[in-house]
Amino acid sequence: MSIEQTQPVASDDLLNGAQPIARADFRRVAGRFATGICVVATHDRGIDYAMTVSAFTSVSLDPLLVMVCVEKITRFHEAVLSSGAWTVSVLPDDAEEVSRWFAEKGRPTLEQFADYDHHPGPVTGMPVLDMAIAVIECRNRAVYDGGDHDIVVADVVGVSADPAPRRPLLYVEGRYRRLAD
Repeated sequence: MSIEQTQPVASDDLLNGAQPIARADFRRVAGRFATGICVVATHDRGIDYAMTVSAFTSVSLDPLLVMVCVEKITRFHEAVLSSGAWTVSVLPDDAEEVSRWFAEKGRPTLEQFADYDHHPGPVTGMPVLDMAIAVIECRNRAVYDGGDHDIVVADVVGVSADPAPRRPLLYVEGRYRRLAD
């Protein structure tokens, strides 16, 4: 079977005649994609910053790269760009309350971790939630504009996982979910 090669199409040509897509429709459709829930955290100027994310993924095995999408208007955005390092704490399926807390806009900056046990990552020193079922420590490599978010690509500089088999917290169709098996 041969694959026919075609000329690339300019992005303006792709949009020509296309109907605008309503944000609500896009969110509904994109929400059908199940994602894991993580808390990303950094430390900058004496303050720990964190936020819940579902827009996190591995990028490359050689070199080891990951990425996270960070909304530009968040406090975390400035902190992660300034510090240059961050951690990913993959949440277990019983951590919905934790996810909701770190997703809450306007929560107190200085007391974000007050109710949750945490420790500095062994490589970066950035905050790691003790309850995490897996942890990835990262150092920024590049930042790309992604509309109202920046796409932060980072080198993986440390990893660890809970030896006990625990399931991750998931999010799909606007709701938290758990794996059935």
